[in-house]
Amino acid sequence: MDFAVPSELSALRASFATFLDREVRPLQERWSTEDGTEPALREMVDEVRRLSAAAGFYAPYLPEAVGGQDLSVLGTTLLVEDAAATGMRLAMTAVAPPNPAGPSTLLLKLPEHLWSEYLIPVANAERTMCFALTEPEAGSDAQAIRTRAVRDGDSWVINGHKHYITNGADADFALVFALTDPEKRAAGGITAFVVPRDQYRVGKTQYNISDSHPAELFFDDARVPADHVVGTEGMGFLEAMAFLNAGRAYIGAQSLGLAEFALNSAVAHVQARTAFGKPLAKFQGVSFPLARSKADIEAIRWLVYHLAWRVDTEGDPLAIMGDASIVKYSATEHAYEVADRAVQAMGGMGLMREGPVERILRHLRMLRVVEGASEVQLLVIARTLGL
Repeated sequence: MDFAVPSELSALRASFATFLDREVRPLQERWSTEDGTEPALREMVDEVRRLSAAAGFYAPYLPEAVGGQDLSVLGTTLLVEDAAATGMRLAMTAVAPPNPAGPSTLLLKLPEHLWSEYLIPVANAERTMCFALTEPEAGSDAQAIRTRAVRDGDSWVINGHKHYITNGADADFALVFALTDPEKRAAGGITAFVVPRDQYRVGKTQYNISDSHPAELFFDDARVPADHVVGTEGMGFLEAMAFLNAGRAYIGAQSLGLAEFALNSAVAHVQARTAFGKPLAKFQGVSFPLARSKADIEAIRWLVYHLAWRVDTEGDPLAIMGDASIVKYSATEHAYEVADRAVQAMGGMGLMREGPVERILRHLRMLRVVEGASEVQLLVIARTLGL
């Protein structure tokens, strides 16, 4: 086994770090000190995406023909980790995953004549998309969706209601999953479609614990051409599950980076802050929890890197679903514990919105739920044990 990061990926990480310091940090500091409003943040997010796309970092996992670098899942995972580890909210938008506003590799399954309309503009950060799977009656049990798509001549007509859709309010189009055969459902009866913004209605924004607020989407006789099917008719659910293996690696990488930032922030704080005549770091009640956090971070790291490597090398996506669930569960749960210890070690500063770790804790709490809650991951892991 060779656990070394390939030299070309180390060079890429160094280049990405330079980009973040040169282009993103000044924007983050300007937003933090001069404005701090959500409209200003959205404008800066758009700017970061454009700058990153121009530099080749935004969607590096895509083929060069559509604006990517043909970068491996491992390579993309390292960039996601490094962006999160800066602690900058804007840096986490410089690489598309795991944010579904960026281009999904599922769009490569569209007919090539549609790439210039959907895939390439998102890869170039000129447009954004959203991933519309979850419904009020179908969250963790995604195959229970009720949204229907019925063939009508050269078109599909879609009716249904999606909610908790990240970037739903701002996306230029949605990647929508709908029943095309209610009898088959996940076994050949769910199809994915690209649906333009003018064919659905955006409902209310659903404010949650994190800084990214999803929205409801309503499809009332939405009509899309037959060629807007993503991949093979009826196979949308299975294609989505395969796509999520890489997504689990990216969520794990973001969790890893955020945990690293939280620990580094806490260590700096306890070394500088004194109590009872000595630095907080000299009290085992403070230093031991942070030592546990370091151990947790290293365990997360190698689980994440191993999954990324398996996605890159394993031909059968179903063979690694167990590993993907292990990473989603372990990375998010333990990274949250790391952030919680950091908040505790930092005391009052840990609770402050203007402090470095309060947002990290909230974001990690969200990651324990989205794209498959921890309990669902345990269910998948149990099934790999024959339970």
